[in-house]
Amino acid sequence: MKKIAEQQFNELISGGKPVVCDFFATWCGPCKMLAPVLEKVSADYAEKAEFVKVDVDEAPALAAKYGIMSIPFVAVFKNGELSAKSVGFMPESEAREFLNGNL
Repeated sequence: MKKIAEQQFNELISGGKPVVCDFFATWCGPCKMLAPVLEKVSADYAEKAEFVKVDVDEAPALAAKYGIMSIPFVAVFKNGELSAKSVGFMPESEAREFLNGNL
């Protein structure tokens, strides 16, 4: 999963492919725990969606736009719109369930 900036994010979500974005911060413990889980499952869903990460400390406008008050915040965007979200750490089985239900 590549880390992107706000401008790249806005361009990416306006494309045709769904986008799964991990909103995180470098100081966040649960974010560090979730990162390898998302890395692993993203490989299995690479054909269905684009997987990216956004640091909320570097993109405060995005965090505000989507009302992100707690992280990690995993969001699914379809056609430029937020279509699903999950807040907090989730184990691999829960991550797969979330993606299966929302992609």
